[in-house]
Amino acid sequence: MIRRSHRARKLAIAAPVALALVAGLAACAGGGSGDSSGDVKELTLIAANSPFTEGLKTLADEYKDETGVTVNLEFYGNEQLNDTLKVKLNAQSSDFDIYGYQVQDVMREFSRNGWLADMTSYVENDADWNWEDFQQSARDAVTLDGVVYGVPVMTERHIMYYRSDLLEAAGIPVPTTLDELEAAAAKLNDPANGFYGIAMRGAKVPLVTQFSSFLYSYGGDFQDADGNATVDTPEAKDAYAMYGKLLADYGPPGVTNMGWTEASAIFAQGNAAFYLDADSQAYTFLDPKSSAVVDTVAYGSFPAGPAGSHPYSIVPQTLGINEYSTKKDAAWDFIKWVTNEENSKKLLADDTVPVARDSAWADDTATASFPAGLVEIVRNSQGTVGHDRPQLEKVAQAREIVGTPAITAIEGGDVDAAADKANADFQDLLDGEK
Repeated sequence: MIRRSHRARKLAIAAPVALALVAGLAACAGGGSGDSSGDVKELTLIAANSPFTEGLKTLADEYKDETGVTVNLEFYGNEQLNDTLKVKLNAQSSDFDIYGYQVQDVMREFSRNGWLADMTSYVENDADWNWEDFQQSARDAVTLDGVVYGVPVMTERHIMYYRSDLLEAAGIPVPTTLDELEAAAAKLNDPANGFYGIAMRGAKVPLVTQFSSFLYSYGGDFQDADGNATVDTPEAKDAYAMYGKLLADYGPPGVTNMGWTEASAIFAQGNAAFYLDADSQAYTFLDPKSSAVVDTVAYGSFPAGPAGSHPYSIVPQTLGINEYSTKKDAAWDFIKWVTNEENSKKLLADDTVPVARDSAWADDTATASFPAGLVEIVRNSQGTVGHDRPQLEKVAQAREIVGTPAITAIEGGDVDAAADKANADFQDLLDGEK
C-alpha cells in the first residue's frame, strides 16, 4: 500500500520555497552549448511542488558526494510557476538552467517562443542512459514535430476504481468493456439510498481530460494530424453519448458541478460502485482518515470501447533546459543522473513518484509501496495515448469548447448538434494558430 502520511505531506506543500541543495554532474554528454561541464559548480532548477521535487531533496546529498556541484532548487505552486517562467523566459533570463513544466499546458507555447532547448541529441546519444526504457506514451508526450523538449519525470494514467466487495456480492465480473461497465453500474445503482453506480468528473472543463479516454477508445480524437477538428465524427459523438449516459443515468445528482475532488469524495465515502480517473488518486482511497473504502477498493484497466482500450497516459511534470542557459551540457548531466535507472527506482520506492521508466515499474522492490493491482495495470499498459486534451496553445479555450457536448449529453440534449457546433468552434481556434 502507498505510504499514506508521507504522500499526504508531500501533496500538502503550498508555499513557494527556495532551497539551496547540493548536487553534481556526471559524465559530460554532447549538446554543443559550449559550457565545460567539469568547470560548472552551480546550477539552478525551478519546478512545481510535487512528489518528484520532494524526491530531489533526498537525492541531492548523494549527488554532492559524487560531484560537489550545488543545485539551487526553487519550488512553486503550478500557477505561480507558469507565471514565473513566462516572466523570466520572456526576458531571456539565464539565471536558471533547468525547469519543470506541464507538457499539456505550455510546451507548444514555450517551444514556439524558443524557450525550450532541443534535447533530442542528448536523449538519443546516450545508450547507457537508455531513452527507450521510458514509456512510449511519455516519450511521445515530450516530443513535438520530431524534437524532444524534455525528460518525463512523472506519469499518470486513466484507470477504473471499483468496489470489489459489491461486485463479488452481486456476482458481477470486473468490467473489461465500457458496455460491461454500463451494465454493472446500472445493476448497482441505488439512488433512493444515496448510492450510485458511478462517479466521474462532470463539470465542463474538468471532464475533458477524463472524456479523452472514452474518445480514444471509441476510435476518435480531438483533432487529426493535419490540424482538423474531429469532435463531430460518429466516433466522437458516440463517445460523448456514452460519457453522458453513464453520469445521467447512474451518477450522483449535481454531477455537472463536479471536478475530481467532488467525484472522488463520493467514491471515498462509499457511495459509488465505480470511479474512473487518474491513478495518481490511489492514495486518496487508502487513507483511513478520509476513506471508507480502504479495504474494498480495487483497480482495473480502463474498459475497452469499440476501438479497444486506449486510456490517456500523460506526463504531469517534465524537466526541460532553459534555452538561454549558458550551462546546457551541465544541466543535461544533472537531468541524466536524476532520471537514470537507479535513481528512478529510488524515487518510485522511497517517494512513491510514478516515474516514466518501464524498468523501475518492473522491479518488485521498487513498486512494493504501491497497490499490487495498480502496479499490474502500469506494467501491462498498452495502447495508451500521450495526451488527455486538445493539442494546441489555447488549450484552456479548447477545453471550454470540446467539453460542451458532454454537458449536453449529461443533460439529455441534442448531442449531434452540440458536437457539430463544438467542432466548428474548435476548428476556428485551431485555424487561429496556423
